[in-house]
Amino acid sequence: MHPPRPRSRRTGRIVFGGALATTLAASLVVPALTTTATGRPQEAPDDRVQIVMVDAPTVDQRNEVLALGLDPTEHATRKGIEVVLYGEKDADRLREAGFSWDVEVRDLEAQMERQRAADEEYAASVDESPLPSGRTSYRTYEEYLSDMEMLADKYPKLTKPVTLENETVLGEKIRGLEITKNADDVKDGKPVFLLLGAHHAREWPSSEHTLEFGFEMLESYTANDQRAVRLMNGLRLIIVPVVNVDGFQISRNADPGDPEDDFDTFDYEMKRKNCSISENTPEQYTVGTCEDNPAGRLRGTDLNRNYPGFWGGGGASTNWSSDTYRGDGPGSEPESDAVRKLISERAVTMMISNHTYSNLVLRPPAIASTGKAPDEPALKELGDSMAAANGYTSQASYQLYDTSGSTEDWSYWITGGYGYTFEIGPDGFHPAYEDAVVGEYIGDTEASGGAGGNRVAYYRAAQTAMDPVHHSQITGKAPRNRTVTVSKTHISPTSPVLQPDGSTGPQRFYEDTLTTDYRTDGGRFTMDVNPSTRPLVVGRYGREPQAPPQDEVTLVNPDGVPAVGEQEETTFEVEGLPDADNGFATVSVEWPSTDAAAYDWDFYVLGPDGEAVGSGATLANPEVIKIPDPVAGTYTLVAENYAGGDADHDWTGEVTFQSPEPPQYSGIKEAWQLTCTNRRGKILGSREVVIDRGETVNVGNACQERKRRR
Repeated sequence: MHPPRPRSRRTGRIVFGGALATTLAASLVVPALTTTATGRPQEAPDDRVQIVMVDAPTVDQRNEVLALGLDPTEHATRKGIEVVLYGEKDADRLREAGFSWDVEVRDLEAQMERQRAADEEYAASVDESPLPSGRTSYRTYEEYLSDMEMLADKYPKLTKPVTLENETVLGEKIRGLEITKNADDVKDGKPVFLLLGAHHAREWPSSEHTLEFGFEMLESYTANDQRAVRLMNGLRLIIVPVVNVDGFQISRNADPGDPEDDFDTFDYEMKRKNCSISENTPEQYTVGTCEDNPAGRLRGTDLNRNYPGFWGGGGASTNWSSDTYRGDGPGSEPESDAVRKLISERAVTMMISNHTYSNLVLRPPAIASTGKAPDEPALKELGDSMAAANGYTSQASYQLYDTSGSTEDWSYWITGGYGYTFEIGPDGFHPAYEDAVVGEYIGDTEASGGAGGNRVAYYRAAQTAMDPVHHSQITGKAPRNRTVTVSKTHISPTSPVLQPDGSTGPQRFYEDTLTTDYRTDGGRFTMDVNPSTRPLVVGRYGREPQAPPQDEVTLVNPDGVPAVGEQEETTFEVEGLPDADNGFATVSVEWPSTDAAAYDWDFYVLGPDGEAVGSGATLANPEVIKIPDPVAGTYTLVAENYAGGDADHDWTGEVTFQSPEPPQYSGIKEAWQLTCTNRRGKILGSREVVIDRGETVNVGNACQERKRRR
């Protein structure tokens, strides 16, 4: 823990704008005193790069940390959020905002050197790993392409190479592989499980896990593994190992021995974003190539903040140089738009976007203010099941921190297909291969406890993707060689858009056209689709109370008053069913004073497991801490005498309880437009189909125009 620092009180989100934003941007990308002949800044010697856990137990506090423009690792606990500090300037930014932290990795460069040595030792010590491919080291991008080509050649009837519609910023194709029985028949009506890797360039294990599951399915099918046989017959797996092709190649090909690349701004191995140049980039930073330019690795857009679903909200930066920059508009980047088009043209009933790191299985919503998804029980059940296999923590994405513009938030809320993010491994963006890839995939880790790892987690996702209980089916009959299509076009809003000056602007609107085709072979057909009504408009999940809320609890203040800077503790009980059903517990603590600077108490609440569940550390009096869905058990309130507390200014408090919020459903129903066309594209029949999750609708003769009633 760092020593006591000047206190800066936090009462809301910090969003830098105006002159301060300009200063911040400059400090991020121009820390140098001189430049080289090519215009590349020459940095003065800097402190060691560290990974730290910032004390930020609440979602709002984590959003404040992100708003400082620091580099998040995607790892957070109930205690706080982890970020990379690139020297003392980043540490000063945290101090000035009033945050303290624990050092998790004291010297990131030294850690990476040890991991590289471990990779070399592992590759030299084994001829073949336990992975489906037998791979022993991280792939280059060329090796991803060659492996997918090899699989396509080896299993021609079970695979179909796929190239996404858009090229990357630098003109690269985004390639993947479709895997199923009779793979060339893309209009087969099967549900789709989409597995994605490397939205973030430096997260190499995410690509490895994606491709390994492709190997897994193909090898298991040919070995007559009945689980794989059922899945290959009834499901289409699409793998796209590398979404951020440009950034990944730069990160993967960076020379670890380059003395200039010591985890500073110009260490391209740590590149996270793509290669776009924002319209907000100052002119002096627009020159040079993506892998050698005056802004270094900080130029580009975070693809996992760019999807249009709830774009522009919390957890994404308005600053072009931030590692979480959201892009110039919703869905503005060709790579994220390419994934969006792929999902829009297929019945993707399940999507997993792989990332590193945190040992997490994340589900929608990604923004707390969105409210729980209408499918929360099913999403949580599957998330918990996958987490039981890999040993990760299953939680809603917003419980980590707000993440507007993420892949699964657009995919789920707009298409209805289940969407998850996996944060692979406990530490490191691309740590030792034996641990982050081999161990995490096969489940040979302490966390998984031998329960199967991500291999089994992906199987469970695939089985759910194929299960019609979790999507919808349209049945009917049609002559041979007809195409049955379901489609709809709709307009959706982004979040209210945060502005660089800290204000909030109006929502923007974007259009999606969702289409799924099925080519009939004559007679009866079954077509798997997602529900016709978007989860965005269905409503929000809640639960009806099963008992009254608990009665108010008066907090017991221990005898005496701790000295300034010291703490005291008291406990309170939270009841559970059948006695009480508490949707929220609200801790409110006050003390006699109107002088916030002279007399100030801070409070922290620990749950029955000893982990922090909330805090009140502002200048407010009373301090109020709201805990959603508190589990039954003994809670601990930690009271810190921050300033001036004495017998005349001691605290009192209580805990009140509220019932859970009931479900809120809109009652709105949207319809698929179903059409039947012949080979020449002539429409033979058309009708609207309204279908909910888990339902099957029989449309009869899909190619016969219905007679209208007079």
